Amino acid sequence: MAGLLSSSPANKAEASIVEGRVGLLLLPSWVVIGILLVVPVLIMFVYSFLTQDFRGGVIWTFTLEAYDQFFLDRGLFGDEPPQIEWTYLLIFWRSFIQALFAMIFCLLIGFPTAYFMATSPPQSRSMLLFLVTIPYWVNLLIRTVSMKFLIRDTGPINEWLLAMGMIDEPIRMINTAFAVQLGLFYSYLPFMVLPIYASIERYNFVLSEAAADLYTGRWSTLFRVVIPSVKPGIIAGCILVFIPSLGAFLAPDLLGGAKNFMIGSLVEEQFKGQAGDWPFGAAVSMILLTIIMGILLVYARNQTQSTSRGH
Repeated sequence: MAGLLSSSPANKAEASIVEGRVGLLLLPSWVVIGILLVVPVLIMFVYSFLTQDFRGGVIWTFTLEAYDQFFLDRGLFGDEPPQIEWTYLLIFWRSFIQALFAMIFCLLIGFPTAYFMATSPPQSRSMLLFLVTIPYWVNLLIRTVSMKFLIRDTGPINEWLLAMGMIDEPIRMINTAFAVQLGLFYSYLPFMVLPIYASIERYNFVLSEAAADLYTGRWSTLFRVVIPSVKPGIIAGCILVFIPSLGAFLAPDLLGGAKNFMIGSLVEEQFKGQAGDWPFGAAVSMILLTIIMGILLVYARNQTQSTSRGH
């Protein structure tokens, strides 16, 4: 009887009206996403198939030359047998490694920080959240330049170590992979802390108490009860750190030097000034976007399969 009532024409009409109203409410969001996200990506996609104008800009002649330039080396004049272009592939590889380590370091520091914040007294949490987010009151460029000032050879860190007698000469930190890693870690650590904090705050600590009643150790409780329960926050934090780190260009440019070139720096160089190669920069951007979308689609598919198996 209930099934017949739920499938009656009146209920179907009411459901259609509700869906229509929801669609109207979502319309502004779809317009914003379309104008600020979809349209720029489509423009970049089209530009990646155009031809470079050596006077700046592009020539509206469609070609695969930009993608060919990324993957193959045909010599200075383009008349030699094609070989694999390892230069750009190594830049991609370096960027993935740097982004991966930034994600790992942020997770190692961010999870204990978020746990401490979520388990603090309620009156202290607002202040702790304020302290985590206050660096974002300052522009990223200013924060990166400040980091460069701190770790340079004559910066406060080396001066303090020399004054304490812990080192005999300044430690070379600027223009190294360590400096880039430090810049990425500092820039995106809050992106890891906040999602994990939100998940831990919703976590039911009765589960931990039940595990303790069953004589489960603290570490076992952490890895077998707490972490699986807050896994969505951890995954969200990892994505929010990994993807921006992969496309970052300020930290590599200001802290890493020429030997630590990353994807973001490569794309930036192609659109800078009149001598830039816009089609090649667009092609690199589309390759990066395709890789990221592939990773996210694989993750979404695995999550869907896990959810279906759980049910």
